[in-house]
Parts: sequence; C-alpha cells; structure tokens
Amino acid sequence: MSSSVLSLAGVETFYGRIQALRGLSLNVNEGEIVALIGANGAGKTTTLRTISGLIKPARGTITLRGENIVGMVPDAIVRKGVVHSPEGRRIFPRLTVLENLRLGAYARSDGDIGADHDYVLSLFPRLKERLKQKGGTLSGGEQQMLAIGRALMARPRVLLLDEPSLGLSPILVDTIFSVIADVNKTGVPILLIEQNARKALQVATRGYVMETGAIVKSGPAQALLADDDVRKAYLGEE
Repeated sequence: MSSSVLSLAGVETFYGRIQALRGLSLNVNEGEIVALIGANGAGKTTTLRTISGLIKPARGTITLRGENIVGMVPDAIVRKGVVHSPEGRRIFPRLTVLENLRLGAYARSDGDIGADHDYVLSLFPRLKERLKQKGGTLSGGEQQMLAIGRALMARPRVLLLDEPSLGLSPILVDTIFSVIADVNKTGVPILLIEQNARKALQVATRGYVMETGAIVKSGPAQALLADDDVRKAYLGEE
C-alpha cells in the first residue's frame, strides 16, 4: 500500500461565520496525482489555501509525512516542501522571467538551484527564450508555465496546483497536462484542482469529488470517469 505524503482529517475552515470546509478528509500518497474536482464555490481553492497555511482551520489535522503542519506560517510550510501554484498564476509582472524563477527558490537553504533551473527550462523551452522579458508581458499560457516553473524551483515534496489550465487554448492545455505528468514521473506527488474534470481525471491516479465543502465521492480516477453521476455533473454528458 502506498504511504501517505499529505493527509487531511476532519478539516473545518471558516470565512467569518461562513463554513467553507466541512469535515474534509483526503490523502495524497507517494507517486500519485490526486484530482480534486467540483463546481465553483465547492471549496477546492479553500482546501489548498488551508493546506498552505494561508487560512488556519478551526478543526482537524493536516499532516505532511506524519507531521502536523496546522498552525505553521506559510513560509515554514513551503520550507517543509508543500509548494502551491495558485489560481490566477500570481507571477510578479514587473520582474523578469529569470527573477520570477529565482524567487521560487527563495526559501531553499541549499543554494544549489542550477539543476532545477535547467530542469524547468527543459520542461518549458519557451521560457528559456524569454528569460529577460518582464513576466507581465508574457501570454497567459507563458505566465502559467512560469507559475508552475517557479513552484518547481522550490523543489517540492508535494505540489499543489490550482486551475493550471484556466483560460488556456486547447493546445496549451495539452502542454500543461503533459508537463504535470512528466513532473509526477520524477516522484513528486501532486494535488490537482481543475475545472476541466475530464483532463484532470485522465492524468490522475485517484480523485475526489467535492460539494459545498465536503467530499461526496472518491475513488480511482478511471472509476470516476465512468461514474454516471460524475459524467452528468462534471463531464457534460447525459
């Protein structure tokens, strides 16, 4: 049986008096891509923000390889190896591509980032052509490449991806998902939030379906792709 890298148990998160996560429990195991799918407002982004320490849960535990990380500040969680590529890319528009990438390694203490820099540019050759270009002048697809590349520069032990294909052309979507699969093959477990449920489940090992802050269905990705309820609600099939 695969060992757990990241585990959430009974997590409850609030925005003021509004409860966003309701007893959320899920696991990401070694070597997996785990897809978290659901409608807008289901709590998917809140889940990643809670894991990253941007929001503190009211109840529950979040463990990274057995260590409870609830209550740690976000930069400490990054140093533990939980790296979050957020929805909307959130690159630094006035900094160059190279500067954005280097900032991804800011929390690292080893200082040996050359190999990671080369690896990111091998995944995204387009960025290599634009190292001196300001991040804000890149296309949407290039900015997404930069956001993922910046996250990889932190050398994640687990990678959180929030809507990596949002707003991209079909060709770029294929490129991004190919890179996600390639990164996972290097041994990095990934928790993936994605509106394109079909693409997410096609690349994932397992999946969870989320509604109003709670997990309502889970299982192997291929089983969820074949599930009638999932097909009707998230894959656009009758």
